Amino acid sequence: MLRQISLGTLGLTVGSILTIIGFVAYAANNATLNLVGFFYGFPLLLGGLALKANEMKPVPFSQATTPSVLLLRKQQATVTQNKIRKDITRYCYGQEAHLDRALSFLNLSPTDEERPIVTGLRETEVNGAYTLILEFDSPRISINDWQEKQEKMTKYFGPGVEVKITQPNENKIELALITAKQE
Repeated sequence: MLRQISLGTLGLTVGSILTIIGFVAYAANNATLNLVGFFYGFPLLLGGLALKANEMKPVPFSQATTPSVLLLRKQQATVTQNKIRKDITRYCYGQEAHLDRALSFLNLSPTDEERPIVTGLRETEVNGAYTLILEFDSPRISINDWQEKQEKMTKYFGPGVEVKITQPNENKIELALITAKQE
């Protein structure tokens, strides 16, 4: 639940309330509340502003996850799949974009303008295997460039993960992380 709360908004709200209480207490000559408002409220307000300025919103699910897929996730999802899902569905601070380090490592983000942006994700089942699909807006990096990096992606997101790259329409890329069958 805390992953879905914006710390910047929380800091702004609590900081504003305490700062206003401090100003009102100052006007009413109440030294104790005045100090609480100024010594706690103002720093919280500034901290909330700083967090809000560097905030990256969670990536939404593009479709609801079915109970059968949730069961598959519990049984089959790899540590990497869970980490990615949890990481991009929470508020983040101080990053340029979701998965920016991974995209840079894979040479799919030569510049900030060319970086593909994660626009959604969904969980599904492919041939009985749990699959996490990341949806990217990728207008400047072609499907061929993505496919050239497929082997490197398999090593990067592995072990236990197969990578499948598709292009559902122009400028859109879907990166499927499929749990590999254990033999």
